[in-house]
Amino acid sequence: MKKINKLSLTICLVCLLVSSQLFSEKLILSPKQILDVNTGELYQSQILVEEKIIIKIDKDLSKKHRDIKLVNLPELTLIPGLMDSHVHLIGNAKLKGYESIGESSYLSTIYGVDNAKKTLLAGFTTVRNVGAGNYADVALKQAIDRNLVLGPTMIVSGPALGITGGHCDSNILPYDYDHKSQGVADGPWEVRKMVRKNRKYGANLIKFCATGGVMSKNTNVNNKQYTLEEMQAIVDEAHSLGMKVAAHAHGLEGIKTAIIAGVDSIEHASYIDDETIELAKQKGTYLSMDVYVSDFILGEGKDQGILEESLQKERVVGKVQRQNFQKSVKANAKISFGTDAGIYPHGRNAIQFKYMVEWGMTPLQAIQASTVNTAELFGLANIGNINEGFEADIIGIKGNPLEDITVLEDVTFVMKDGVIFKQ
Repeated sequence: MKKINKLSLTICLVCLLVSSQLFSEKLILSPKQILDVNTGELYQSQILVEEKIIIKIDKDLSKKHRDIKLVNLPELTLIPGLMDSHVHLIGNAKLKGYESIGESSYLSTIYGVDNAKKTLLAGFTTVRNVGAGNYADVALKQAIDRNLVLGPTMIVSGPALGITGGHCDSNILPYDYDHKSQGVADGPWEVRKMVRKNRKYGANLIKFCATGGVMSKNTNVNNKQYTLEEMQAIVDEAHSLGMKVAAHAHGLEGIKTAIIAGVDSIEHASYIDDETIELAKQKGTYLSMDVYVSDFILGEGKDQGILEESLQKERVVGKVQRQNFQKSVKANAKISFGTDAGIYPHGRNAIQFKYMVEWGMTPLQAIQASTVNTAELFGLANIGNINEGFEADIIGIKGNPLEDITVLEDVTFVMKDGVIFKQ
């Protein structure tokens, strides 16, 4: 009994400590400089933060408000908190192929807690989780919102919708097990029902698979999955419920059909062509192209247990996707920052910035992809900028990211909702 009491006391003390750390104070941040992500201007100023909001930006705030706590950051450049439009926080990122089926949803969710913390401390203050069984991403979002665990603000989809035998189904086990993924739905009325179910259990985003994929068994990345009628039913139902729609699509026909159906973003977009890039621009569709993950899959994938079938697909898809990313940048398409974190270990999201620059973006464009662009995709009007009245999601790095984009891989200051999580 005494042991139980000691354990209970310890848990209470930890909870009190976490709660005190998450209390939003009135603060003045005094950095070396601030980056205006709209213009690329670096300027010197201080930032007054109160109740999760940026109240004032001015050079002499600390002199005018000597009673407010001053946080000196003399070596740091401050930029808005980064965003990632394509992550998979739930699960053990080291498990691939057949290994992944041996992990319970409960353990996957616990791994999600650790993954969320790593993501936040890497400077990503808002993410979109595109696919999770048992609504584990909804539970993780709720735990973060209630300050039970540390992590970024989350937009969550619950189980991703897919056709029977498609990329969003589970195809590893043979017929004997009669196993399928929770989001499998065929036909216009069944997909509408699945959208409604996801909304019922807390999803605020819909993700579906419009083509085969690299990481799924026995699917072809170029094959379209779902008809136009089915995709239109998904989009219509989701939009009527106030949810945006993300479509996994590698192959050209699936990309084009999903854009015509009215999706808000195309994930991967590997085989997109010039005509379809223009179609995406006309429709206002964002492209979320994970141009870093190919190096991880081909460099470390085999040792991580990724199936040879998937490795072979990635050897073809990866280079094509990067070439079409370059075309999309030149065509001034709408591009968000999406990495597919979860295929590679979490917390390494910022590595993608240098690949985006290598394949055609300026450093400022790459930063805009992860701030103002992704904020627009998410439909969030008060994040993505360091502006008065905006939420106080702010990160700091040493150096100038416009001169060396890789400094974003080493974030030394993280504030989310006006609370400092890393300094």
